[in-house]
Amino acid sequence: MDIGEARKLSDTELENALKEAKLDLWQARFALSTRQLKDYSQIPVTRRTIARILTVQRERATARVAE
Repeated sequence: MDIGEARKLSDTELENALKEAKLDLWQARFALSTRQLKDYSQIPVTRRTIARILTVQRERATARVAE
């Protein structure tokens, strides 16, 4: 998910996407620790997705305070 896609989501959709991304990250880390993970690049990609979602949430929160 890129930042443009994240900005198009509603607040509840962002919350759901964040929960899903955190679960994906946890599963990837678990698979890495049990040597089952084949694609190691999945971990940083998931971390960036989480960061993008949190960025959009922070932008919206600061916009609400500014109003």
